[in-house]
Amino acid sequence: MKHFALVLVFFTSFTFTGQSVFNSEGASVTKADLETNYYEKDSTANALVIYEYGNSYIDKNSFKLKTEITKKVKIFNRNGFDKANLEIFLYNNKNKKEKVSDLRATTYNLENGSVTKTKLKNSEIFEEKYNENYTIVKSTFPNIKEGSVIIYSYTLESPFVFKYKGWSFQEDIPKLYSEYNTSIPGNYEYNIKLVGFLKLFHQDSNIRHNCLSVGNGGYANCTDTRYIMKDIPAFIEEDYMTTKSNYLSRIEYELKVFRGFDGRVDNITKNWKTTDKELKTDNNIGRQLGKSGGLKNLLSDSIINENDELKKASKILEYVQNNYTWNGKHNLFKDTSVKNLIKEKSGSASEINILLHNLLEENDINVKPVLISTRNNGLPTKLFPVISEFNYLIVAATINNEQYFLDATDEYLSFGEIPFKCLNHYGRLLDFKDASSWIDISDEKVSSRFYKAELSIDAEANISGIISSKSTGYHGLPLKRSYYSNSNQYLDYFKETYVNLDFLDHKVLSEGKTSYEFEEEFEIVYESDITANNIYLNPFLFKFFTENPFKLQERTYPIDFGYKDAYLYMLKLEIGDAYEILETPEDCVLKLPNNTGSLTFTTTVNENSVLLYFKFNFTQSYYEPQYYDSLKTFFGKIVDVQKNSLILLKKKQ
Repeated sequence: MKHFALVLVFFTSFTFTGQSVFNSEGASVTKADLETNYYEKDSTANALVIYEYGNSYIDKNSFKLKTEITKKVKIFNRNGFDKANLEIFLYNNKNKKEKVSDLRATTYNLENGSVTKTKLKNSEIFEEKYNENYTIVKSTFPNIKEGSVIIYSYTLESPFVFKYKGWSFQEDIPKLYSEYNTSIPGNYEYNIKLVGFLKLFHQDSNIRHNCLSVGNGGYANCTDTRYIMKDIPAFIEEDYMTTKSNYLSRIEYELKVFRGFDGRVDNITKNWKTTDKELKTDNNIGRQLGKSGGLKNLLSDSIINENDELKKASKILEYVQNNYTWNGKHNLFKDTSVKNLIKEKSGSASEINILLHNLLEENDINVKPVLISTRNNGLPTKLFPVISEFNYLIVAATINNEQYFLDATDEYLSFGEIPFKCLNHYGRLLDFKDASSWIDISDEKVSSRFYKAELSIDAEANISGIISSKSTGYHGLPLKRSYYSNSNQYLDYFKETYVNLDFLDHKVLSEGKTSYEFEEEFEIVYESDITANNIYLNPFLFKFFTENPFKLQERTYPIDFGYKDAYLYMLKLEIGDAYEILETPEDCVLKLPNNTGSLTFTTTVNENSVLLYFKFNFTQSYYEPQYYDSLKTFFGKIVDVQKNSLILLKKKQ
């Protein structure tokens, strides 16, 4: 009998080594556990899991899934006191519910050289209703102080064997040792997925015969597996990441097949062929796609009669963007009605994009719907269909052998552009005639920010001129949204942000709100300071970054910008005959490993003018964790150049 399918998903491997004074070999508390009040590998840690152990198995008497959990935690300071709060979520439905038993906890402290123990009382354990399907067992452990060590254990009993207990190796504080043991009877076949970027220290499996009696003299064999991870760093969220569930190191289980002892076989996890058939007849997806009813007379003759296929598709997209308002809901598999959208002029993202799909298809554009999971929703597994992992729908249009991703929920999106939240690596292209398939979701264009300043300084040290700006793609999108929704408020933002500048005029040169580029000009005046006939001028009147977004000692998960981008700042400063140039910033060149990014900063003096050129770019939208130190240094240089560069002018006598 086949026991289970094991799939280990690794993106890269990290190994952390070194000795520790803490006793991570078991749940007993040592004097070193109490005396040591810092973790040498992470001095910022407020608490530390010294040891944790889990053991899941099917009880031979009740046939319920039991999980025994033991954990030992060190509290370093008051900011770690929240780790003395325990919350256990218990799932229940109308007929069955999970239970907790044998909850025990002891707080150890070192007081006047002696070890004290304070045990948790039953009266300090509470249970409350969380929602329709969950209750919470809660407790706050007693006598918590800086330096305390807590040991607690409990047994979780679940009748939902199909939902095998997962295990999280990583959390927001570091761990020294985490072990999880499982025993799975052979008639349960699970897809098992190890998620995250950390490497197991040890794994072993063996078959244990006759582990479970099934009556009538029958027995089942079990696969016993042990997973161990050591020296696990804390997971700290930082900029440029998708949801943390993509990265937290853990084990997840999905029941694939159940084989009953009476001979029946239940295929729980379906394949994509079966799933496609179900989606085709789904009231919220398949039956809404391709509906021509109600579409007649929606489009003008000028759109319908457009001969250029790309222009026609662009006009249809603009029609949906301008005539239907997104209500803020996704509703991928819930209450989807294109008919109601047409009537109400407002609807969910699914309704709007299905209408877009249907109008394009009705006008002979080759289109397919694409199911995706947004960046804050997590990556869908590719191992087997889990429809609940998708939460959004966009449209893929193929025109002149080129594919475009389209979304009509945002009136400021240009043709071929989808919301930033949708840039989550891949989606499922639905094709009900042939077969669905995975498709990469990415933006191959480079989004850019560009400033060109042409300035001059007069004898009174007043600097004036024009600053031209061009922002494309995802850099231009928030600017378009801000300007076209309220142009006065847009300019007020610049006046409030750049208080040293006087804005005399502002012009927008873009074609409109769906233009891929957003171009504008600022006419400014800036009064510089003169000290002993010297003028110290920071040439970066507008800055790209004011601080380094990367501050962690180490980052074990990827840097995900979502798109490739480039930045350029050019300055020409005419100084006339009233000044001489004493000093200009130092030139520099910096590159990221494997030519994945570069930075160039140069300053040139040309007669009575200073020419400054500052450019940096990222040739990838996604960087593996090993690039973190380089990116941290790279951004540090970007901030330093903009913040500390000075042009020194001296007024001639």
